[in-house]
Amino acid sequence: MKAIKYLLKEKFLFFSVIVAFFAVLALLHSGLPPTHDGEYHVIRFYEFYKVISSGVIYPRWAPDLNFGYGVPLFNYVYPLPNYVASIFHLFGVSFIDSFKLEMLLSTLIGGVFFYLWAKEFWGDHGGFISSAFYSFSPYHFVDMYVRGSVGEVWALGLFPLWLWSYTKFVRTKNIYYFLFSTLSICLIIFSHNILALMFFIFIPFYMGILIFNSKQKLRLTILSFLTIILSLGISSIFWFPALFETKFVEGLQIYNIQKNFPDLFQLFFPSWGTGFFDNDLNNQMSVQIGVANIVALFFSIITFAKLKNQKEIKIILSFFIISFFIIFFLITPFSYAIWKYAPLIHYFQFPWRLLSLLILMCSFLAGSFFYKKRKIVWVFIFLGILFITTYDYAHPAFYHLRNDSYYTRRSNFIDGTNSPGNLFRTTWTPVFSRKSNFKVLITKGKGSIISIIDKPEEKKYLANFNTPSTILFSTGYFPGWEVKSDKGNFLTKNVEGLIEVSMPRGKYNFEFVYIGTILEKFSVFSSLFFILLLISFFVIINVRKKYEI
Repeated sequence: MKAIKYLLKEKFLFFSVIVAFFAVLALLHSGLPPTHDGEYHVIRFYEFYKVISSGVIYPRWAPDLNFGYGVPLFNYVYPLPNYVASIFHLFGVSFIDSFKLEMLLSTLIGGVFFYLWAKEFWGDHGGFISSAFYSFSPYHFVDMYVRGSVGEVWALGLFPLWLWSYTKFVRTKNIYYFLFSTLSICLIIFSHNILALMFFIFIPFYMGILIFNSKQKLRLTILSFLTIILSLGISSIFWFPALFETKFVEGLQIYNIQKNFPDLFQLFFPSWGTGFFDNDLNNQMSVQIGVANIVALFFSIITFAKLKNQKEIKIILSFFIISFFIIFFLITPFSYAIWKYAPLIHYFQFPWRLLSLLILMCSFLAGSFFYKKRKIVWVFIFLGILFITTYDYAHPAFYHLRNDSYYTRRSNFIDGTNSPGNLFRTTWTPVFSRKSNFKVLITKGKGSIISIIDKPEEKKYLANFNTPSTILFSTGYFPGWEVKSDKGNFLTKNVEGLIEVSMPRGKYNFEFVYIGTILEKFSVFSSLFFILLLISFFVIINVRKKYEI
């Protein structure tokens, strides 16, 4: 009965879930949509699951890639989609279906929390319209059905969670919303590092607007700064090595920013295609803002002009309207000088990727028309405009009727480096063209080696060397690998991109194990420290029986 009463009270939340579900209904079809990144993710899920099921809590090495020599892929690739896929697969779900279920789940999460967030400003009707516009924005469909960027879809789904939890925290000062706000930023970072950086530029401005409208400015400023520090600290296990160990790898930044500026007509006129952005216009992927989103912007400007005494709402509206035009400018070729010289912005890779923020602005602004209660007919008018102009994009072009083994057993998928053009590699290791015919080989000296354990990041051997010997591992050189034995550790060195170790005469129990670089070890310690700090902070508040901070 309580659930029924809640649904009756929050019927527009239920409607928001229904709309979001229709946006992802096509993902329930069997097969894999032919997206730009989908096949990469299937391989990543497979490799990640293989490593994590061997007992490694936080995988960093993908053992089968680069023709079995391996690459430190998971040092640089956002982990959340891989963890979720591993959980799904543990319960018997294929990696292909996990890929689709993740996009379905994250879109539903985004629809729910966008409604809850927008409702704080625009009420039930406005919250529902904002949520519907977000779920049905053309770029949202591009990410799902054309690009297949599951990490970006997760980030788009989780960012409304942060917006809602932080807004509720500012308004209630409740410790639980502080906790949700902190953890949601962590999840966004784990979802997609590029979008996390993009959102991080937006986050302080949004915080500033809400703090400016509050009465406890200093207190909220300190606590807001704390939530950012805690979230960065907890997620440092990922972003710290990914940012500061880029010097160890090549092939991460291979995109020409200048070629990825859309023309103005491409932002405004409806279009659809499944090719890459630099393809010819006949099948180029769409970078349109969306007709309905442009209509929403127009109505929000009218709403702003008619407001008189609502200072807080006028500030919020002006912030989102101005933000829209700033982001719009950054997407256009006129902003090339900024992309060329401004720090960090080049990490976004594609100017059109800023549509992730633009659809957030437009969707939030769509609900502003309902700030003053409107007749229900206006809800149907807005929905009609949205569905008529966008619903045809809510499906992929077709489906590949394949299973996981199609990708995990074919050399053109599993033996690559899981990157565009197979260009990702360590700075020491070449991109190989064929598999090695050994795993460990005595290149100098005489003796024998017997394999005892062969795991992706841990290999154990029994060795008997009649003379001082040199052994070579068919593993790409990376400073995270170490050779330990019952008689001490041995220094690894790079020999033509592989790992070589010299060992004295004698019998050994030794292991070849990935222990991580100094930076990676520090990042693990940092994450654990900040997790304990957050738990301690939460426990102290609860012991005091005071839930407001």
